[in-house]
Amino acid sequence: MTNSIAGIIPVVLTPFTDNNEIDWKGYEALIEWYIENGAQALFAVCQSSEMLFLSQDERYQLARFTAEKVAGRIPVMASGHVSDALEDQKKELASLLDTGIDAIVLVTNRLAPENAAPEVFRQNLDALLDFLPDDMPLGLYECPAPYRRLLSDDEIRYCAETGRFVILKDVSCDLETVKRRVAIVKESPLKICNANAAIAYPAILAGSAGFCGVFNNVHPDLYRWLQDEGAKHPELAQELAVFLVLAAALEPLGYPKLAKLYHQRLGTFSSTLSRVIPYDIEEKYWALQAMLDRVEQGSEQFRIKISALD
Repeated sequence: MTNSIAGIIPVVLTPFTDNNEIDWKGYEALIEWYIENGAQALFAVCQSSEMLFLSQDERYQLARFTAEKVAGRIPVMASGHVSDALEDQKKELASLLDTGIDAIVLVTNRLAPENAAPEVFRQNLDALLDFLPDDMPLGLYECPAPYRRLLSDDEIRYCAETGRFVILKDVSCDLETVKRRVAIVKESPLKICNANAAIAYPAILAGSAGFCGVFNNVHPDLYRWLQDEGAKHPELAQELAVFLVLAAALEPLGYPKLAKLYHQRLGTFSSTLSRVIPYDIEEKYWALQAMLDRVEQGSEQFRIKISALD
């Protein structure tokens, strides 16, 4: 049983072929790229994976393939329960049990309709806890789509006290909330992992268990250095933290297709096709390639500065 999942955790993209099928060769190359660039775990079948636009079989295949290719080198967690009805969610989650992943991630907005009473969330959560095997580690994900349901302090405390949850992908985007949550779960297996780039470094300093944001699809190695070595080099760490925030400001410009465009440039895979973003992002967002040039240039400059420290 995986007792801990933490660190730099990319939210895994799903590359497609131009025929709108999963590009398995490209996906394997992407997995290797994550590991080579400092990933300490992978979050597959998530919003960045376009899970709401995948069939149940595709979600199953992605989870299984990820675990198979990672082969125990780092933990793999996956979600993919996207249905509204609880019984349908059970079927989706049950399909993940034989994929070889290390943890199943529960999406908080699937556990209660928007504006539902807190009791509804607790009832559905308890039903899934009773349904899933006790020895399967669990995570929580405050996925922004179709709506963002942030957990209350009492809900986080309840999840921590079950002893079954190992990670929360925190999407509060608020440093004080992260600090409070870190304190709540301090004596439990549950770790709080911030997903917002704007507070990534201060959240790490405050006890966030790494970073699980979308720009781990661009420069996870820089977040890894910030986490592991930043406190030893505070001046460079603060300079890098500012750059990472500014780079992540590109996210609204057609993510996840934006990240696919970046990996097309790297040669990880060939197609930028996205089921979530069907339009041409280069046509809609002028000078997008030039902005990516600057992100790539800035990333390399910081890698040079980091290398010089050695």
